[in-house]
Amino acid sequence: MEKLIKKGADMIKKANSILVFTGAGISTESGIPDFRSPGGIWSKYDPSDFYFQRIISDEKAREKYWKMSSEYWEGMRDAKPNRGHLAIKKLEDAGKLLAVVTQNIDRLHHKAGNSPEKIIELHGTAFSVSCLSCGKKYDRDEIERRIKEEGIKVPYCDECGGILKPDTISFGQALPQDKLNLAFEYASICDLCIVLGSSLVVYPAASVPSHAVQHGAKLIIINRDPTPFDGDAELVIHESISKAFGDMVDLALSKEGNSNA
Repeated sequence: MEKLIKKGADMIKKANSILVFTGAGISTESGIPDFRSPGGIWSKYDPSDFYFQRIISDEKAREKYWKMSSEYWEGMRDAKPNRGHLAIKKLEDAGKLLAVVTQNIDRLHHKAGNSPEKIIELHGTAFSVSCLSCGKKYDRDEIERRIKEEGIKVPYCDECGGILKPDTISFGQALPQDKLNLAFEYASICDLCIVLGSSLVVYPAASVPSHAVQHGAKLIIINRDPTPFDGDAELVIHESISKAFGDMVDLALSKEGNSNA
């Protein structure tokens, strides 16, 4: 493992424009369950119940959606960034970070201190709620208060009575094209792409790292399980992200690491 960490640190030292791509695996060490693992969200719920079309067309589906979403809200709201998130902030502080493209909705990159303009949330955020009709935005805690204290099972918009939904991307809902375009733009100009905690099976987001490779970037993947893109990576580590990536960044940015450059 030490050799792999050293190799990754060398790659980080030589890079000037690093694109970090994060998935649920970076946040599990902050206590946020992922969706697909045993014990994850989809082991308790049927994902087909939460397709966007069902949410907007079926009151019962909306009730089930809010039950699921509220169940995980407090844990996500109170979660703290771990060493993996903080290592990305160190890359920004060192002037090496181009952007963070994340599939996560947990705002942990913001909590870690990364500049908001450098964070591209492809799958949206759980921290705000919007009316699907008039677009009015609500703070998530306000909507959760109505559900808990007032016993409301399905919240609706105060202004127009429209359907309210957290600002996350559901199955069957299009990703925001402007964010996707920006992610691909950064992928085309970065010199190193680092994937942290993503299985790289959810498209179109998973195309971002391969786009980087196609445009000449080197690729590092740190993920618990193998991914379809492991063969494209110059370095693959199946290990704890906070440990492996934290050590890698610390070594890359240390005086000792820099003296070996």
